[in-house]
Amino acid sequence: MNRTETLDPRPVSFTGHGGLRLAGDEWGDKGRPLVLLLHGGGQTRHSWKGTGERLAARNLRVIALDARGHGDSEWATGSALYSLELFAADVVSVIRQLDEPVVIVGASLGGLTGILVADEVGNDLVRKLVLVDIVPRMERKGGLRVRDFMLRHLDGFARLEDAADAIADYMPHRTRPSNLDGLQRNLRQRDNGRWYWHWDPRFVQEPMDDPAEQANDIELKAANLRIPLLLIRGAISDVVSRHSARRFLEAVPSAQYIELDGAAHTAPGDDNDSFTSVVVEFV
Repeated sequence: MNRTETLDPRPVSFTGHGGLRLAGDEWGDKGRPLVLLLHGGGQTRHSWKGTGERLAARNLRVIALDARGHGDSEWATGSALYSLELFAADVVSVIRQLDEPVVIVGASLGGLTGILVADEVGNDLVRKLVLVDIVPRMERKGGLRVRDFMLRHLDGFARLEDAADAIADYMPHRTRPSNLDGLQRNLRQRDNGRWYWHWDPRFVQEPMDDPAEQANDIELKAANLRIPLLLIRGAISDVVSRHSARRFLEAVPSAQYIELDGAAHTAPGDDNDSFTSVVVEFV
C-alpha cells in the first residue's frame, strides 16, 4: 500500500434511519475485509484517524462513521432524537447499504450501539464485535463524569487553548498537546468567534436513558450473539472497572478480554499503537 492511500481517507455518505444523512471516512480498497468504526458520544469520526490509517495499512477496508448529530452527519429533528435505539437503527441502515459483512469496533456509545446492531442483523452481516471500554453495566460515577464534562462547555470556548485546557483537566493522564491543529477537527468556530464542540448539544440535553433499565436487555443481547466478541478495557478507566468487566465476562463467557495499561476510557487515543495491534490480531 502506498503512503497516500494510507493517510488520506475518502469521504463517504450514507442514509440513516428516517432518511438522515450520515457522513464518514473510508480507507482501503473494496474487496478487503471491512471494519466499521463507531465513535463514542460527543466524539466524531476523526477520533479514529490513527486507527483507520493503521488498519488500512494492514490490508483492511475501514469506514469511520459520524453518528447522528455528530461531526458532519445531520442533526436529528423531532422528538427522542438521540436514543440508543435510533443510533443503532442508523447503523443497521448503513450495513444494509454496504451489503457485505463487517466487523464493528465500537467505543463507549458506539459499543452499545454495536451490540444492538449485531443482534438485529445477525452474524451474516456482523462477523465480529469489539467493545472499547464499555459494558452494559458501566460504572455510574464514571459515566456521569463524562456527561458532566460535555454539559459544562455547551457555551463554547473563546480560544482553542481554552478547549485544550478543559480536555487536559478532564484527562490528566494524557500529555497536553502543544499543536492544537487536531482540535479543529472536533470543534467549529461560529460567527461569534467562539469554538463549539462539533455535535448537537441536544444530545446531552435530552432526558438521559437510565443505563440500569437498559442493562439487562443489552447484556442479554450480547450473551446471545453467536460471533466472536472482544472487550478492550483501559486499565485506568473509571467507566469500566475491573469489577464491571468481570461481571460482563461472567454474563458473556464467550467474550475475550484485553486490558491496555495506561489507557483510560478513551483507549484508542491514549495508546493507539497497542489498541490497533489488538484489533488487527482479533480481526
